[in-house]
This record gives sequence, C-alpha cells and structure tokens, in this order.
Amino acid sequence: MTQNIEGKVVVITGASSGLGEATARLLTEQGAKVVLGARRMDRLQALATELRLPTGAAVKTDVTDAAQVTALVDAAVALHGRVDVILNNAGLMPHSLLERGRVQDWDRMIDVNIKGVLYGINAALPHMIRQKSGHIINVSSVAGHKVRQGSAVYAATKAAVRMLSEGLRMEMKPHNIRTTIISPGAVMSELPDSVTDPDAAKNVRAFYENIAIPAESFARVVSFAMSQPEEVDINEILFRPTAQEL
Repeated sequence: MTQNIEGKVVVITGASSGLGEATARLLTEQGAKVVLGARRMDRLQALATELRLPTGAAVKTDVTDAAQVTALVDAAVALHGRVDVILNNAGLMPHSLLERGRVQDWDRMIDVNIKGVLYGINAALPHMIRQKSGHIINVSSVAGHKVRQGSAVYAATKAAVRMLSEGLRMEMKPHNIRTTIISPGAVMSELPDSVTDPDAAKNVRAFYENIAIPAESFARVVSFAMSQPEEVDINEILFRPTAQEL
C-alpha cells in the first residue's frame, strides 16, 4: 500500500496532535516528505525533531488566517520544490443544542472547518495547476452524512466540506488533480476537548471513551487514498469504528 507515496511532498494542517500527527508519522515512515502546520509550535517542532524533518518543515499555522495557510504551502514548495498532497485536517467539534445559542462556537467551527479548508485549497491550487498534478484531501466526518441533536452546526460545516470537495473534483479534471473526502467516525483525537458546552462535553467524552478507534486508523485511510495509481481518483471514504451505530 506504500507505493506512490515515497518522495511525495505532503502538507498537513492540524499536525500537532491526533489525526494529523498520526498521519505525519505513517507517511514519513512510508517515505513521504511531510511539512507540518499547526498553532502549537512547541508540539509541532517536537514532532518534526522526532521525525527528523529538515529545518523549515514545521510552520506555525492558524488555518483561520489565509495568509498563514499560504505561507505553509509556500514553505513546502521552497523546501522541496513542489507540493503533491495537502491534507486539510484541522477541525473543531464544539457540539451544543442550537437553543443554547453558543454563537462563538458556531463562528469558530465555520472559520476552522469551512474557511480553513478553503484556504488550504486556495494555497495549494496554484502550485498543483502549474505542476499538472496533485492531490487535495479534505476531512469531513460521519456527521457530514448524518446529523443528530447537538451536532447541527458541526454537521453543517462537515457537509459543506463534502460539497466543496465535490465541486473541486469536477473543476480539477483539466488539471490532473485528484480529490478525496475522508469522513471518519469516532477516532481518538483532541476533538472532544473542543466541546465547550458541559452537557455535550460529558456525552461526547463518554461516547469516544467507549468506541473510538486509534488515530492510526485514519492515517492508514489517507495512505490508501494516496497510494493509488495516478489514474485512480478515490473521491470519498466513509469509515467508522465497527461498534459505532450512528
């Protein structure tokens, strides 16, 4: 499954923990040249040091700032001469009932989960169009397919990622650029820590503690999509823990 990965330049947002960190570890092991972006520079730099990445491969990045995302991708190109894959992974999940009116949480989700993905696409496209190759991987969620009480805004942001990705897929055909949407269920990460509503936080943590699968499962899905021959475009992968009903 590791063929077509060795030597690829891969930019990962939200790389300081959870899904992004696990993916960085696996892809580095498989020979990819990863460039890491996240807000927490101490953790990011520690990961870069552990993975023996070159200087400049860890870039402090807040995905709500388009200029910072562009700087992250440009750093990858400056370091390695190209960008082959961008994994738009950074996300938040502060669940709450709509009647609670947690407007700040809604704004944060829209800024990170939707705008952050758009900024990643915008940063990578000029390079990939020039190369006539590339792969954009956007992280949605099971919640982008199904909504439940307390997840309305989060589900809406993740459904938006799916629609943006499908539109991108159609537009990129003349440029030989592949697109993949990955929609995970409960996978161990810091997402539950982003829930600020006390009642929702209690429920989410219990749910994850009971059924969540390791972040490495997500990393293997990314690797599978990347490893396909260039003429194969894996457009969407939806996966859950075997025990997850929702």
